[in-house]
Amino acid sequence: MTAPAPAPAAPRGGTALVARLDNVGDVLLAGPAVRAVAAGADRVVMLAGPRGRAAADLLPGVDRVIEWCAPWIDPEPRPVAAAHTDALVAAVRAEAPSAALILTSFHQSALPLALLLRLAGVPWIGAVSDDYPGSLLDLRHPGDWGAPEARRMLGLAEAAGYQLPPGDRGAPAVRGPLPDTAHLAGPPGYVAVHPGASAAARAVPRRLAAATVAALAERGHRVVVTGGDRERADTAAVAGGAALDLGGRTKLIELAGVLAGASVLVSGNTGAAHLAAAVGTPVVSVFAPVVPASAWAPQGVPVRLLSDQHAPCRGTRARDCPVPGHPCVSGLTPDDILAAVADFTGDPT
Repeated sequence: MTAPAPAPAAPRGGTALVARLDNVGDVLLAGPAVRAVAAGADRVVMLAGPRGRAAADLLPGVDRVIEWCAPWIDPEPRPVAAAHTDALVAAVRAEAPSAALILTSFHQSALPLALLLRLAGVPWIGAVSDDYPGSLLDLRHPGDWGAPEARRMLGLAEAAGYQLPPGDRGAPAVRGPLPDTAHLAGPPGYVAVHPGASAAARAVPRRLAAATVAALAERGHRVVVTGGDRERADTAAVAGGAALDLGGRTKLIELAGVLAGASVLVSGNTGAAHLAAAVGTPVVSVFAPVVPASAWAPQGVPVRLLSDQHAPCRGTRARDCPVPGHPCVSGLTPDDILAAVADFTGDPT
């Protein structure tokens, strides 16, 4: 029996489109794949959703970003409408990419976007797909869903014929220079705490976060609490009178600068953890196992994972904890987090 012919590699040069349509952390983890594509293309257009757009703007190798909300991916999708899909087709057609890579998570289908890109005239498309793609894909790559997410996406780019340039170790990164954020956070050397996450199951419980901040301050650490505009009430409660509250006061690029000045970040499984890794800051992660740490733990820096990785919520992809009492993290204490922080910073007392 004759083996199937290998899929043709993507054409070199020209404009390449890379799509990752979900959140900040997902887009940051796509960075190594984007840099590999940039090394083989004249120009890279990144297609990102509204929740990940700011991260796409930070990726080295990206020349232009198209923002578009995918109704099969966004957790609060708009109704499907011809005007919305037509706008994407027109925007992509205007860029005239000669190739496109569709980067997805394990629970997302690449095929709806592949269909729209075909309608936009993209001649070569590669993606990971478990489903039969018909004529929608030129490269149907198998998904190694347990592998680190950045490595898995880079694997698709490599299968398409793109390679990282010499000396690039394939870790998430952001473009510099970062802004000076001393006016926000003070001089470098503080502990950053980011309690929130886009899904409640992956956040640091408020009570644990507040007690940890108080304990860190009592031990002599300067502590900075970060969060988005919608998290102001949470960051204020967590900071209390013991820490500097930056909730809602930083754009993503400023948050990158704040995290670059931290000696360590304490967070849940969230985009801020991947941003810290991208700027070289170690991470202590209260990592609920609703998604596997093998795929989604921060990559490229020293990391300490706290929580029970064999808890009943393991692998459920739940946005809210499906088990009463949040048992994977409810047994953690501030002392557990302080001990992990001390591994990276020492004990100021």
